Amino acid sequence: MDHSKEFLELVREVVPRVKEVSVAEAVERHQGGATLIDVREDNEWDSGHATGAIHMGRGVIERDIVQTIPNKDTELVLYCGGGYRSALAADNLQKMGYTNVLSMTGGWTAWKDAGAPTDN
Repeated sequence: MDHSKEFLELVREVVPRVKEVSVAEAVERHQGGATLIDVREDNEWDSGHATGAIHMGRGVIERDIVQTIPNKDTELVLYCGGGYRSALAADNLQKMGYTNVLSMTGGWTAWKDAGAPTDN
């Protein structure tokens, strides 16, 4: 997908504030108890997602996160299609007081390419 210059500038602005992890690190953290959150759109989730992930789309995660995961120290690993939307969501969750938020680089594409477990 081609992203606009403005979108990429926004992502470049937030990435330094967000800790990013590889697929291997995300798998390891998830196996260790981290909550894996898919922030993609509903249709993307429906077409396949990481095994064990929960779905909170980018459009609603800030609205729903506190009710779903009230403990703001919970380790959260976010992913999207390629790693951009998850970085934006991670930045916002940090602003909301979540202290252990990570964004998976490469997103769903990298997850599949790595052969990590999937559903659907």
